[in-house]
Amino acid sequence: MGSLPKSRPRVALIMGDATGIGPEIVAKSLSTEETRRLCIPAVIGDCRVMAGAIELTKVSLKIVALKSWEEVCGEAGLVEMFDLANLDPKDYRMGEVNAKAGKACLQYLDFAVSQAMEGEADAVVFAPLNKLAMSLGGSDFKDEQGYFARHTRAELYGEINALDPLFTSRVTSHIGFRDIVNRLTPERIGKAIQLLHQTMTRAGVPGPRIGIAALNPHGGEKGLFGPEEETIIKPAVEKARAEGMDVAGPYPADTIFVRARRGEFSGIVTMYHDQGQIATKLLGFDRGVTIAAGHPIVITTPAHGTAHDIAGKGIADSGAFQAALRMAVRMAQHSKKR
Repeated sequence: MGSLPKSRPRVALIMGDATGIGPEIVAKSLSTEETRRLCIPAVIGDCRVMAGAIELTKVSLKIVALKSWEEVCGEAGLVEMFDLANLDPKDYRMGEVNAKAGKACLQYLDFAVSQAMEGEADAVVFAPLNKLAMSLGGSDFKDEQGYFARHTRAELYGEINALDPLFTSRVTSHIGFRDIVNRLTPERIGKAIQLLHQTMTRAGVPGPRIGIAALNPHGGEKGLFGPEEETIIKPAVEKARAEGMDVAGPYPADTIFVRARRGEFSGIVTMYHDQGQIATKLLGFDRGVTIAAGHPIVITTPAHGTAHDIAGKGIADSGAFQAALRMAVRMAQHSKKR
């Protein structure tokens, strides 16, 4: 493989929910030359689970248990692990939501985030988690974003999706559809714009150009299909422009991604979860990345879930995990330059 650069960032790789494809795609990632070239990886998880993933994927890897980052060498052929030894494979079944697996994931997150906050790791990349399993395992949060914020003390935080070179943010996320309109305010939209702009800058995007999606069909047709564009979204856009950000809109949601693909925007803010997720997953499901934005540390993950329907079959594609790793390394390196 040749000599590796000494400046590679140290990345904590969380193996993800053991009932899903997480351990499998981590094993596949660690068997690639790209991963070794990009970073010095150390896995956070359970050695017994990772041993099963190595057997499943038939990759040539040897597990080495660690006590500290000083022991990590980052050489090919190794799965260097912080073994939390907290999940016996006998206690769960592949493809089924499991409270013990969810609790184990919370412990992996605790460990990895604390390592990054203490400066031991330069970034965290986690394989897919299961929100229901983590809730059953004791989490007080609907998703991992609030869980991260409890550790990092971040005040303005949320998910940013990246399908390089396009970044997207959303004003509302994991809530019921009936609640979306009541959650939309100029302040919340402004924060979504600010978070996206900050994240793109942190990722080294020069002069982010951000388009804002409308809520209603045809952009509301000047109030004919709803007042939200005129009364809620436009004031937020105007304020962001006054603050020096390159922001435009709102534009109809059914064409804004077409415009972005033509190069008009490098970032898009959508009003709700599926408004952006459907478009980005169609554009590139196998390379979509979710960034935990607004935190003082770099945290990324694939934009897909645990894929219980194919878990344990050895056929999961690790492309999105590799994209998440590339993004984490890019953001870690750019943060150091800044």
